[in-house]
Amino acid sequence: MTDRISNTANSYMGGAKQTIGETIGNTNLAASGAQQKAQADAAQKAADAKTNAEGVGHKVQGGVQQNVGSMTGNTSMEARGHANEVRGDIERKV
Repeated sequence: MTDRISNTANSYMGGAKQTIGETIGNTNLAASGAQQKAQADAAQKAADAKTNAEGVGHKVQGGVQQNVGSMTGNTSMEARGHANEVRGDIERKV
């Protein structure tokens, strides 16, 4: 979550620097801001992809745990499986 906040803040700051630089004719500030924004946006996309992949993994793991728990009568494993599936769904929506 901290990375998400940091990436968002850096994206906004970079965009603001770019806009200010363009407004006052400072090409160095505009370029620096554009670079900062692009780096923050790329970092956020990478973080989102990682979270989505983890979510898929948790969903699959949860399904397996539920099935094994159900077949073996292990209600604890079945419950953990359900929890992992829910966790996976949440991670994929973030």
